[in-house]
Amino acid sequence: MPRVKRGTIKAKRRRNLLSQVKGYQFGRSTKKRQAREAIFHAGNHAFAHRRDKKNDYRRLWQVQINAYLRELGAPSYSKFMGLLKKKEIGVNRKMLALLARENPEAFQAIIEKTK
Repeated sequence: MPRVKRGTIKAKRRRNLLSQVKGYQFGRSTKKRQAREAIFHAGNHAFAHRRDKKNDYRRLWQVQINAYLRELGAPSYSKFMGLLKKKEIGVNRKMLALLARENPEAFQAIIEKTK
């Protein structure tokens, strides 16, 4: 059987792997095994944090809506959302926060409809 030299392929794989961990500290940026483990962990965190980002924005919108409601002397956030559901006004939190921030007259109109 002929001899197979894998030097160039192995080096290319290692180079590609290490290019993904540029900027990492210690052995993670220079050693293949540690770099591979760091990439796997980074991928897991990225997946989880993409989910967390959605929750973070929802919380932000809730805080913004509540702040504008208090400014206008309307009921609290929870009561306001309950009234929206009861009156079957289907506007999501993202849109409510946007309206409150950029178009207060429209937001005021929605508050009036809930009364």
